Amino acid sequence: MNLLRSLAAISSMTLFSRVLGFTRDAIVAHVFGAGIASDAFFVAFKIPNLLRRIFAEGAFSQAFVPILADYKSHQSDEATRVFVAYIAGLLIILLALVTVCGMVTAPWVIMITAPGFNDTPEKLSLAIALLRVTFPYILLISVTALVGAILNTWHQFSVPAFAPVLLNLSMIFFSLWESSLFHPPIMALAWAVVAGGILQLGYQLPHLKKIGMLVLPKVQFRDTDVWRVLQQIWPAILGASISQLSIIINTIFASFLVSGSISWMYYANRLMEFPSGVLGVTLGTILLPSLSRSFSCGNQDEYSHLLDWGLRLCFIGALPSAVALGILAHPLTISLFQYGKFSAFDALMTQRALIAYSVGLVGLIMVKVLASGFYSRQDIKTPVRVALITLIMTQIMNLMFIGPLEHAGLSLSIGLAACLNAVLLYWQLRRKKLFHPQPGWFSFFCRLMLAVAIMAVVLIFLLSVMPDWSHGGMPWRLLRLISVVVAGVAVYFTMLWFMGFRPYHFACSVQAQ
Repeated sequence: MNLLRSLAAISSMTLFSRVLGFTRDAIVAHVFGAGIASDAFFVAFKIPNLLRRIFAEGAFSQAFVPILADYKSHQSDEATRVFVAYIAGLLIILLALVTVCGMVTAPWVIMITAPGFNDTPEKLSLAIALLRVTFPYILLISVTALVGAILNTWHQFSVPAFAPVLLNLSMIFFSLWESSLFHPPIMALAWAVVAGGILQLGYQLPHLKKIGMLVLPKVQFRDTDVWRVLQQIWPAILGASISQLSIIINTIFASFLVSGSISWMYYANRLMEFPSGVLGVTLGTILLPSLSRSFSCGNQDEYSHLLDWGLRLCFIGALPSAVALGILAHPLTISLFQYGKFSAFDALMTQRALIAYSVGLVGLIMVKVLASGFYSRQDIKTPVRVALITLIMTQIMNLMFIGPLEHAGLSLSIGLAACLNAVLLYWQLRRKKLFHPQPGWFSFFCRLMLAVAIMAVVLIFLLSVMPDWSHGGMPWRLLRLISVVVAGVAVYFTMLWFMGFRPYHFACSVQAQ
């Protein structure tokens, strides 16, 4: 199958989902602003989201997909279905226990993850109530992620890529038409999250049936391969927990800053996640099953070629995105968020956090590619060790930057840590002789840097001739923003074309089994 074609299809769906996500965030910012209620919701929503990334999209995918790919290549369909049933039973039991414990211990969870809320009883009690409503989302979305991992292994990439659209639609619907029915209104968002989780799971199940992998969950702890997953999952949980712990610690730091800091960082992070989701998550999604298959079949040349392909696409997409985010931070935050209760000051603070985040965008996307190289070989310990070093360095940088830069310093720490993580993972791949770069990297990088530099000059010029971005309503602001972005994209790809880049240079095919 052609991975470039798959990448384009998934990226298109992810792009649509992210654009809808921005619409969602703009509506949430307009309806709820950036204050006590929004801070409480984002903390409550972040906790099940972090656990979902640890248990489902993080640890479970890393431990499960390589073994599932091995089953798909070497075992019968019936044996694979039995294995899937056992893993589904294990996941549901584990996450059901976590969900119940989280709802019961919600007060302590909030006091630990956002201790700054303790000084504001109203914010603390609201966050606890919101967390109890949103916590079942982890069970729903984790099962959804498991279904998505199976579909991805069967190269049905587009179905899981579309699923997040349903969560965005749910949150938009509840914000616009249901918030007046709740007291306080922010509670509508919590129920929207639960409804979105149900919709995402229900949407994917028919597609799972089409590939013959819709099975009833079963509990069987004596199965050898279930134990293989369990043995892999604990270091994977540790590794995923380390990266998410860094986010939790940043939330703890931010909770001691002025009200609105958590919301500013959230909105900036959402903008930064646009390119990282469209390219980084998509590359990781495609590469993990493909690399796992190459490793399972003993094809080291294909394995190394896939990593090289992923890294080149990473730089082609991530480098201009990082530069553009930094340059366009001001018009982006004003055009998308500065409406209703979201003030000009809120937009300025979000802009500062976004510029800081953009520093680490290339590293963040590189990590998605490089880590897949280890997970596909069922080597989870190496990324864990690297993540631990990164966590320590992140906290050192937090202490250095939070004083002079406040919330933007916390964002900068995350960005720089992502770059460190990428460098260490790359060094480990080279040291273990697992990755051998293809020829032509120096020429590739020089031409790429020139294209990015010319794009940056054009963007800066266009911003200098634009009227004040706060003038006009959302349609007028978005029209100007889109025109600038389209011009930047056109200049960038035109320069790539003049310097000899062609789509067929990045075609990458693997045998689908």
